Amino acid sequence: MFMTYEWAQITDSAEELSEMILQSEQAEQYRAAYNAVYNDKNLADEIAAFARLKDQYEEVQRFGKYHPEYSRVMKQIRIDKRRLDLNEKVAELRFAENSLQDLIDQVSFIIGRSVSEAVKIPSSNPFFSSDSSCGGSCGTGGGCSCSA
Repeated sequence: MFMTYEWAQITDSAEELSEMILQSEQAEQYRAAYNAVYNDKNLADEIAAFARLKDQYEEVQRFGKYHPEYSRVMKQIRIDKRRLDLNEKVAELRFAENSLQDLIDQVSFIIGRSVSEAVKIPSSNPFFSSDSSCGGSCGTGGGCSCSA
């Protein structure tokens, strides 16, 4: 594909938009919350331990209740997840992630709709999802009621 003047303008505009998102209040809050979590050595260690436990959880799930560690891992993952969920810094990070994701969803929605109403826009927010009944599961082989 050849780089045309129009394509160069689109690329420049995309980079400018990206920079605006990176400088947004939502991105600043996300970076601050991320740093608060991962600069706290004890909390970062807890998160790393939880990630290792999640690996064990996936292994246990393969065999279900027949796995010798099933009960221990299932109990421990609930305890650790709850402890992390109740941590104020982790909660602030999740809120900041969701806020930044909402901004990105809004931008994607605006760009997609400026191209065409028919453009499918992936989104974590149902407000920005496609209005049609073909919502996002058409690729699963009949998961929706639309006709191709």
